[in-house]
Amino acid sequence: MSNRASACHGMAQLQSAVLMALLLGYARFATAQGTGAIVGTVTAETGIALSGADVGVVGTKLSAVTDERGGFRLTGVAPGTFEIRARRLGFRPESTRIDVHDGGTSSVDLKLPVVAEDLQPVLVRGKKMQYTGRLAGYYERLERRSSGTFVTRDEIDREDPRNLTQLLQRVPGVSLQRLRAGSVGIRMRDRTCVPLVWLDGTALPMGEVDLDGIQPRSLEGIEIYLGSTTAPFQYSWTRNSAACGTLLLWTRGIDTEAPHSTVSSPGELEALVASLAVFTADQVDRVAALDSTSPLQIPYPPALFAAHVRGTVLAEFVVDAEGKVEGDTFGVISSTNPLFTAAVRNTIGKAVFTPALRGGKPVRQLVHQPFEFTGTN
Repeated sequence: MSNRASACHGMAQLQSAVLMALLLGYARFATAQGTGAIVGTVTAETGIALSGADVGVVGTKLSAVTDERGGFRLTGVAPGTFEIRARRLGFRPESTRIDVHDGGTSSVDLKLPVVAEDLQPVLVRGKKMQYTGRLAGYYERLERRSSGTFVTRDEIDREDPRNLTQLLQRVPGVSLQRLRAGSVGIRMRDRTCVPLVWLDGTALPMGEVDLDGIQPRSLEGIEIYLGSTTAPFQYSWTRNSAACGTLLLWTRGIDTEAPHSTVSSPGELEALVASLAVFTADQVDRVAALDSTSPLQIPYPPALFAAHVRGTVLAEFVVDAEGKVEGDTFGVISSTNPLFTAAVRNTIGKAVFTPALRGGKPVRQLVHQPFEFTGTN
């Protein structure tokens, strides 16, 4: 072959390779542009969110597991009409059809019927508390709410503000003050002077404090006092210095977080049920139930008691043939707050049940037990 022919042949191969690369790139682009997403929630027919539910697109490998709020998201779904199916141990599977469009997001909500009725809920009522630790004073004032305005952790997380001044702006009597270099400060009761700011009980330097340098989600709580006589005495310094208002900021830390603990997944419990090592409520002649002669004492989380927060936990676990809870099987179906979950998790090992009966013999049973945190008596 001549040099000219070789060159032409090489050029043809190069052009072919470039064309193939362009075609592959276009195909990937077209595929990416031609897919949609499905988002939604899975709840029980009673309305509670279900965590750990399996959600899938029938006929495909696309699947997801719901989070603690019962939410899920499926991506990479081709355009068309599909059947979405949700399932969770202890509930009857449900499915629905949904249309997915190019580049769009479709939403769907699935409600799963309960296979067997839950047990009677355990009511957890808070009692008068002696608060301890660095946040004791904050919790005491939060519970009384005799003066000042409080912004709790629940409110911060629910609003999820971009910055701290945006959060404080909604408090009556607080306004924003535009400063030099584009920064923002706060003023109280339309005064022009700078309020006192304390962080975890320590006074910050007098003068303008860069509040937006503090992430709202790093705070456990906020106290706002508009006048010189309403702030706690120990945070007043002198009446003159507190005349412009007082802001107390309390940060989160190890003492405010729910302790991390491993919980069983629905898949692990489902394997036990499938092997007939454990039975569900509809498979026994008498269901397991809490022994009324041994009431379970669950402590109310101090932070939530002080903030007057109520909530629920629906837990699942195995009760053995002797009426004891197998701690390594503890899981959560639904919870309104991780501190409530931790309180149940840390106490459930002390619970005494009458065991389930099957064929006249005590057997292991998977139990769904509700807990209701109702605040004060």
